[in-house]
Amino acid sequence: MKRNPFGLFLIIILCVVSGYTAEAIDVRKSVSNNEQDPIIIKSNTLEVNEAMKLVTFAGEVNAKNKDFVMDCQKMVVHYKNRPSKDNAEQVETTIDRIIATGHVNINRVQGGTATANEAVYYLQEEKIVLTDNPVVKQGNDVVEGDRITIFLKENRSVVESGKDKRVRAVIFPKREKR
Repeated sequence: MKRNPFGLFLIIILCVVSGYTAEAIDVRKSVSNNEQDPIIIKSNTLEVNEAMKLVTFAGEVNAKNKDFVMDCQKMVVHYKNRPSKDNAEQVETTIDRIIATGHVNINRVQGGTATANEAVYYLQEEKIVLTDNPVVKQGNDVVEGDRITIFLKENRSVVESGKDKRVRAVIFPKREKR
């Protein structure tokens, strides 16, 4: 059964109008016809701006999905409306990207952590772009640069730096067991 995420925003608005804090919000990503895994977001406050197509979570933000857990101080969800593929009269709400700022800490389910002061999660491409002092750790290995892009589907990362700073990697070679 396909769910229409627009119902989520009605619930969010009811929570805001009622004065409740955002305890848990189930944000569905509708990238294809198949139902996707949810992103569960918890925060101290929540603001919905329908005109700008934004949902802003602030204060001790925690977001979880099947791939990672992200903590930060502020998270802005950018969404868009489009006609439903099943019913032309209905509108589907889809998430375009999520921008996290303020002490961003990401823990991947497959292992490894990433920190930065800003992270942008592009849902359709399933990638995270870390900027403003990004650091990625896997075990004892550490990589730093000006910009780190993590491609979640491909289990691949790209680290870039500008003229003032070079990419820095500390890698502990693994030895094969005999």
